[in-house]
Amino acid sequence: MSALFDVVQQGFPEPRDFQRSAMIKLAEGVLAGHKNQMLMAPTGAGKTYLGLRVAHKALKQGKRATFLCDRITLIDQTSMRADEYGLCAHGVIQGRHPREDWSQRLQIASVQTVANQGWPDTDVLIVDEAHTQHSAWVEYAKASSARVIGLSATPFAKGLGNVFSNLINAATMNDLTQSGVLVPMRVLSCKRPDMTGAKVDQAGEWQKSEAEARGMEIIGDVVAEWLRHGEGRKTIIFGATIAHCEELCRQFNQAGILAATYTNDTPDAERPGLLREFRKPDPLIRVLISVEALAKGFDVPDVGCVVDCRPLRKSLSTAIQMWGRGLRSSPETGKQDCILLDHSGNITRFADDYTDIFFNGLASLDQGETLDKKIRKDEPDEKARSGCPECGYKPFRQRCMACGFEIVAKSLIAHEAGEMHEVILGKKKLADDKLHLWHQLCTFARGKDKITRKSGFAKLKFKEWTGDWPPHDFSFERAPHVEITDAVKNRIKSDNIRHAHRRPD
Repeated sequence: MSALFDVVQQGFPEPRDFQRSAMIKLAEGVLAGHKNQMLMAPTGAGKTYLGLRVAHKALKQGKRATFLCDRITLIDQTSMRADEYGLCAHGVIQGRHPREDWSQRLQIASVQTVANQGWPDTDVLIVDEAHTQHSAWVEYAKASSARVIGLSATPFAKGLGNVFSNLINAATMNDLTQSGVLVPMRVLSCKRPDMTGAKVDQAGEWQKSEAEARGMEIIGDVVAEWLRHGEGRKTIIFGATIAHCEELCRQFNQAGILAATYTNDTPDAERPGLLREFRKPDPLIRVLISVEALAKGFDVPDVGCVVDCRPLRKSLSTAIQMWGRGLRSSPETGKQDCILLDHSGNITRFADDYTDIFFNGLASLDQGETLDKKIRKDEPDEKARSGCPECGYKPFRQRCMACGFEIVAKSLIAHEAGEMHEVILGKKKLADDKLHLWHQLCTFARGKDKITRKSGFAKLKFKEWTGDWPPHDFSFERAPHVEITDAVKNRIKSDNIRHAHRRPD
């Protein structure tokens, strides 16, 4: 099965280094016995590209493949991409689509239509936006013999670990920013609604009616701040509800800025025309406003401004999806950065966890699930106003997402960071170097049945002890079995005791 992920394919652009690495890791996962794998790839990493390469290779082997989309807006976008890559012989399963042809060995399908009409024969299933767990594909992924590749920038949803047995980080957002695939995000914290005392729903998020009512009070500020700071850039705005979006649209148009809404209430007949106009280099529509319809997988690279008017207290994944709509680079238009006008307070609520994801990605699917359960509280104004000492970027915590400046925290690590240095914690030597420590942690995790997320345990423990995530070339699967030093065993034991004491009775 490793041939399924070969990197030389006619009709496709040459893969970037991180894309080639991701395909190799997928192949390694297949050889290790993983039927269902999750590929975490941030905005700009080319999830559709990677998924269609996998599908193409399956076709070359005489197999059948299905690329599954969770939103109708993504069907034609994916079909267009397939055509660009030379995969013109494909069918589209979505309503009464003009390209419907169930005889084709490659299908681009809407999960809603598949749920109603049944599954095409398929050997390889690629699930786009796989964090959205529709029961139709989840049940199919578990019960069928098809190999399943999940694609997501934010695999944070509950239960993903029950569907996928292997998580692969294609690249971090920092990797993509440094390489020019993404642009830096320039954040302006603007007037935001006061969510003090706002009621929450059963999921723990603020009720939409509460977010809408409080958001309505500052719409005038949203328009004024965009006129002051948006620089006339092509813009996507996220509102709390459809009614909130419609009122935002009305006031932008009243101010002379042509805006439109793209929501569940937008008639199907109007949607293609809206998107075609917005994609133009100099569109009549400068501002497109949505709740969620544009948050996932909607790619218009020259969007230069995102306005966040949708306050959240738990869903980091939703925030990342929204902000990501403006982070793609657009060299042909000279785009240098993306302005985020934060009218929600989200950028400060999620600052610590977003910074961690930005630089490190996820260590495990369990970690992602935990992040989307965590309730964040509004911070004091003085902390929200703090910026990077080097460039002034806000918000700033330990490391700057704009310039990379980092405050080196005092730690128990006695030596300078470096893979060839001894790893010493306190006064005890744990390993000859970081690679030796990694091999010990992998050996320990593999030998303990109670540790279900074995690679995740090794990564998290490595980060906890050294202050850094293991490098990308530190493979859990290829790590040799080594003797574990008494110092490492004792340290793990003491960690377990300490954590046990913290648990409530």
